[in-house]
Amino acid sequence: MSEAISGFGTKLKMGDGASPEVFSDIAAVSKVGGPGVSLDTIDVTADDSPGGYKEYAAGLLDAGEIKLELNFLPANASQTGLLTALTSRAAKHFKLVFPDTANTTWSFSAFVTNFEPDAPVDGKLAASVTLKITGQPTLA
Repeated sequence: MSEAISGFGTKLKMGDGASPEVFSDIAAVSKVGGPGVSLDTIDVTADDSPGGYKEYAAGLLDAGEIKLELNFLPANASQTGLLTALTSRAAKHFKLVFPDTANTTWSFSAFVTNFEPDAPVDGKLAASVTLKITGQPTLA
């Protein structure tokens, strides 16, 4: 039997910046992609590199981005909060909570770097949102 877990029930929560910080669900999230952690490499090739092959050293880690698809609710406070975070240019605290039995959670700080509504004549109001993670995320 497969041990696969449905993505249904995944929650993205944004902090309010208060102390203690309170996290609220972003409403009507229909898809979450990311984060995609990657490792930068540094070219350390020299004239004496064995066999004339390039050599690399490990550089910095990049926690990447979170890409969201929303059922756009123009008057919803949690969704307009994302737009406010974008225009304020301030990093916010987020939690991505997965629907496994342990409620595995990625906690991170991020900038909202994109908020793009879509209003097709023959479809639903939607929005695409991008969060750029800054610093080290925590998986717990």
